[in-house]
Amino acid sequence: MKLDERRETKDERVCHERSEGSKTILSEVCEFIVDCPHSTANDEGIGFPLVRTPNVGKGRLVYNDMHRVSEDVYNQRNFRAVPQEDDLIFAREAPAGNVALIRKGEKVCLGQRTVLLRPNKQKVDPSFLTYYLLAPKQQYGLTGTANGATVAHVNMPTIRNLAIELPDIKVQRKLGGILSAYDNLIENNQKQIKLLEEAAQRLYKQWFIDLRYPGHETTKIVNGLPEGWRKEKLVDLASVQFGYAFDGSLFNSNGNGTPIVRIRNIPDGFTNDYTTENAPEEYIINNGDIVVGMDGEFHINSWCGDKSYLVQRSCCFRPHNPKIKGWLLWAIHDPIKFFEKTVVGATVAHLGKKHIDTIELLTGPEKLYKPFQSLFCKRQTLLNQNRKLSESRDRLLPKLMNGELEV
Repeated sequence: MKLDERRETKDERVCHERSEGSKTILSEVCEFIVDCPHSTANDEGIGFPLVRTPNVGKGRLVYNDMHRVSEDVYNQRNFRAVPQEDDLIFAREAPAGNVALIRKGEKVCLGQRTVLLRPNKQKVDPSFLTYYLLAPKQQYGLTGTANGATVAHVNMPTIRNLAIELPDIKVQRKLGGILSAYDNLIENNQKQIKLLEEAAQRLYKQWFIDLRYPGHETTKIVNGLPEGWRKEKLVDLASVQFGYAFDGSLFNSNGNGTPIVRIRNIPDGFTNDYTTENAPEEYIINNGDIVVGMDGEFHINSWCGDKSYLVQRSCCFRPHNPKIKGWLLWAIHDPIKFFEKTVVGATVAHLGKKHIDTIELLTGPEKLYKPFQSLFCKRQTLLNQNRKLSESRDRLLPKLMNGELEV
């Protein structure tokens, strides 16, 4: 047998399978694509998870600030189709274009501005389809504009008629598995982060609310407070920086310019959004700064991204004493969440300077802040690891999807 007549190797077959992708549209590889009910469901605190657009991450559902609903509401919202394992949930707005895969054991219902996709597993691997839709080419087809900015809303015909080109199903499974490995590591870190957060919350309640701190049994009470403790204004403990009113038309997701912190970036603690506009240095925030969203849901987090501009409707708290930063992250949680539930705006709740100026915090001996700082540093390390894992996954994603890297 001549050399050029030899049997294809395994790697050559994979390349061949990639090169002859199947061209079609998204609706042709899904059993169905259905829109959510066009109504709002109130958070009942307990029950079934209600997936709203902030809960649709890049590949996985995000359970931070997940609303809960009763079984009756769950059934009402799923009357068109009940989400099941390996279905995809697509966010039509805020942030438009995100896609999350429903995994085993996740029993959820659709919030507003979300879409349910059920892949036909004979044609497409669900994990692969999730990442495929998150790749730059498909994101541009769904949400893109010529300058790299994104549209505010994706309509149903755009989703159903999205042009796609799929490799062989065996290749799909390999690619989906590679990218899922990154999300598995991120998820494991998130579980550890949650444990650290729960430990900090318990400690704050025990020491600063119930006042059962070490040595409380022998501390004198003076004017209703333990001796040496004080009620202090938040604005006296930390400087407050409000965001800059940038020109939104200069925002992009292409990496052009300086990173920006918008409300939607705060839950993750890092950003993929940029601006080519310049702003004064005072609007720059750094890794470890405490950031808070001021519209709708008042998200609270410590920033783990690079130097970034702070955009309006967000603010940053910097304690005058760096040793209390870990404590401050938890001390402001309840007061700010109280305003989230009680402030009423024309359309959405807005946290203003007038609200922040009223916040008072109970402060104690400096030795009580050390455990919070330790928990903060451990949490920050994990957040930074997740940022790097996300960046690595996102760099790898387009190269795998366009065939630049073979598997």
